[in-house]
Amino acid sequence: MAIKNVLVVDDSPTDRQHLTDILAKGGYSVSTAASAEEGMAKAKQTKPDLVVMDVVMPGQNGYQATRELSKDDATKSIPVILCTSKSQETDRVWGMRQGARDYVTKPVNGTELLKKISALG
Repeated sequence: MAIKNVLVVDDSPTDRQHLTDILAKGGYSVSTAASAEEGMAKAKQTKPDLVVMDVVMPGQNGYQATRELSKDDATKSIPVILCTSKSQETDRVWGMRQGARDYVTKPVNGTELLKKISALG
């Protein structure tokens, strides 16, 4: 499946803009959500080809949202890349166990993120 539409879920307006810029320059169509709850609703409604999910957010965190998306029949086929400041190996392993397909740490290296997306597509 070719990835064209990406949903960025992050509570930080700065990070959302940074990720949007990277993805748009990479040729992707980008939509955004400011919380895990909003992101899950948008994922179910718009069926993006990929979700880039922050972990540390108020309310529901990115691990919980990723777990829900990966178990829901409506969204389980949508890959999730976790994008977070949590850089410990245990964080990455836990994220992958929640259903994430990949993991990148902040500050995001645009080239690395685009390579990971390309590998998924």
